[in-house]
Amino acid sequence: MAVTESCFPRQRQVLFLFVFWGVSLAGSGFGRYSVMEEAERGSFVVNLAKDLGLAVGELAARGTRVVSDDNEQYLLLDSQTGNLLTNEKLDREQLCGSTEPCILYFQILMDDPFQIYRAELRVRDTNDHSPVFQEKETALKIPENTAEGTAFRLERAQDPDGGLNSIQNYTISPNSFFHIKISGSDEGMIYPELVLDKALDREEQGELSLTLTALDGGSPPRSGTSTVHIVVLDVNDNAPQFTQALYETQVPENSPVGSLIVKVSAEDVDSGVNGEVAYSFFDVSENIRTTFQINPFSGEIFLRELLDYELVHSYKLNIQAIDGGGLSARCRVLVEVLDINDNPPELIMSSFSNYIAENSPETALAVFKIKDRDSGENGKMVCYIQENLPFLLKPSVENFYILMTEGALDRESRAEYNIIITVTDLGTPRLKTEHNLTVWVSDVNDNAPAFTQTAYTLFVRENNSPALHIGSVSATDRDSGTNAQVTYSLLPPQDTHLPLASLVSINADNGHLFALRSLDYEALQAFEFRVGATDRGSPALSSEALVRVLVLDANDNSPFVLYPLQNGSAPCTELVPRAAEPGYLVTKVVAVDGDSGQNAWLSFQLLKATEPGLFGVWAHNGEVRTARLLSERDAAKHRLLVLVKDNGEPPRSATATLHVLLVDGFSQPYLQLPEAAPAQAQADSLTVYLVVALASVSSLFLFSVLLFVAVRLCRRSRAASVGGCSVPEGPFPGHLVDVSGTGTLSQSYQYEVCLTGDSGTGEFKFLKPIFPNLLVQDTGREIKENPNFRNSFVFS
Repeated sequence: MAVTESCFPRQRQVLFLFVFWGVSLAGSGFGRYSVMEEAERGSFVVNLAKDLGLAVGELAARGTRVVSDDNEQYLLLDSQTGNLLTNEKLDREQLCGSTEPCILYFQILMDDPFQIYRAELRVRDTNDHSPVFQEKETALKIPENTAEGTAFRLERAQDPDGGLNSIQNYTISPNSFFHIKISGSDEGMIYPELVLDKALDREEQGELSLTLTALDGGSPPRSGTSTVHIVVLDVNDNAPQFTQALYETQVPENSPVGSLIVKVSAEDVDSGVNGEVAYSFFDVSENIRTTFQINPFSGEIFLRELLDYELVHSYKLNIQAIDGGGLSARCRVLVEVLDINDNPPELIMSSFSNYIAENSPETALAVFKIKDRDSGENGKMVCYIQENLPFLLKPSVENFYILMTEGALDRESRAEYNIIITVTDLGTPRLKTEHNLTVWVSDVNDNAPAFTQTAYTLFVRENNSPALHIGSVSATDRDSGTNAQVTYSLLPPQDTHLPLASLVSINADNGHLFALRSLDYEALQAFEFRVGATDRGSPALSSEALVRVLVLDANDNSPFVLYPLQNGSAPCTELVPRAAEPGYLVTKVVAVDGDSGQNAWLSFQLLKATEPGLFGVWAHNGEVRTARLLSERDAAKHRLLVLVKDNGEPPRSATATLHVLLVDGFSQPYLQLPEAAPAQAQADSLTVYLVVALASVSSLFLFSVLLFVAVRLCRRSRAASVGGCSVPEGPFPGHLVDVSGTGTLSQSYQYEVCLTGDSGTGEFKFLKPIFPNLLVQDTGREIKENPNFRNSFVFS
């Protein structure tokens, strides 16, 4: 049989545990009400508010409702007036059959606080049915020798009404042979008996036709008739006799149609036709005739229709055996229907709330009742839900259960629960019913937004356009709905001198960050600030993150020449002795670049010279050196144009103009080779030596002879004199040098002073720098005398 589920209007209520256990059974009294059957729908039964001693509005406030035992809504409660009304026309005969009184049981449920009142409704009978005979004509065969006063029991009429409205009397049409006698039974029913008043004479009158009338006790009374046809027989002095007056049998309710229930047997000692016995039902209801059938010859009773223990527990069958002479005997068959566990338990939901706010304490979600139509062990039930759920079942009164939470729930851990309520009986085999409930956990703003990073680093190139999107921050909120909607904002900077409001802005909806104005790397290389993320819950929750903005350098500064000055003042002239060897350091171009990184890597290039090939510029440090030996034919004055270029994209450049003056008869005093003198100290010493040399020009003539001798000696022993000067070996440094804003003076240089080999004149070579990692090949180098310029040296 299918499980019947009844869903009452959904009640969203919070019922605490102590409320349910506080319901007093003594306070749930038994109300008795009545109503006439066939009353129109909406007929007044009782005013519940008045009967329960409550105010009219209190019924609606407490969620009062009426629940019927058989899950049928016979009654309707008007919560506004408190009146209990009929929900439909009630037919007592359909509801209760012949049972009297006809009682319908129901409960009155209140939710806040939870309380149950048990009540009953009696359906009072109205005389709406007339007596009806199962057989419209009854044939009686009465032997003519029947004694006066003999009573013949007739089949009674059927009347579905009860009480006084049922059959109260029987009458027979007027005649001189019979009258009606009323007899009662142990079931409280009356039967008509036809009593013989005087002896019959078949030869005088062989047949009689009488009308039997059944009267009920209604006002006005109703009646039904049947014809009794009497045939007077010859004498048959032996009636059939049953072997048992009562037959008892038990039949399982799941017995198939056609099953043999029992066999009755009667014997007649007469012979011939008077000894032949025929079996038939006698005075049974239509329900028995449709459920059972009897073989008139064998007395076997078979099942004609399936049995249902829940509808009828037992049957009483009256069996009649009639012989061929018209004599009869009767017995009774008692059929007990055995219950089979063929009905699964039923679950009737009274109230249910499928939404609950997270963090709520113990809360009642549903109230329901369970029942099983079977009996005994088959009707005993257990109720449970699946394990590992934060819910529990609390038993209440009269098979009512309450589904509750065990404690606070967390929507972020689990937002939806599918609860299966299982009801199992204890029969064999066990039958069960499952009822699915879905509970959604509604959100509470208990989670603050969380940034994807605690700190963000953003890069923006300087000279950006205003309103440039430089990056984004993002925060998520584990809540839902408006509690998860995040708004972004800039927090007040900790550095009060930082004009944050004029530097960046943030989109409140998506966290996009924008630079409000063009940034200058040389003015501001980095800054940091905090951003906040706030949800729209109540109360609102927030969090913050640190944002660091690094400004990337752009090549927006050209190199600036520090030396020689290019400010339009009197040019500075560099003095170079004509005796200078190739590679002689004339001067050094010093430049800086306001940018950083490769944008500040400077390289130097000689763009223009008065005499090309005479001077060269070292690309990586800006040193200007002689490229070859000087001669008397070289002009005394030279103008050099040096290009200083950075390594940016695109590159920027500047130019420096140098003035060089070639000087005759210029030498340097003896200097011991410094072992570890810094570059700046050597440059200062060189300046002093040059000043002393200029002051001593006049005295150089006195030493010219000595110089000539020294040159001759040097030509003879070139290899030995070159060996007296040590040149470090190693690879040349890279082409570019990152000056990092300090120009081309980022490296230190050493210079050596070497005395010419075999020279007794005390004459010195010119200053020669020792370059780090410079590899010089001396093999095959000769020093030749230049006839055009005395006291000078040429390397080959």
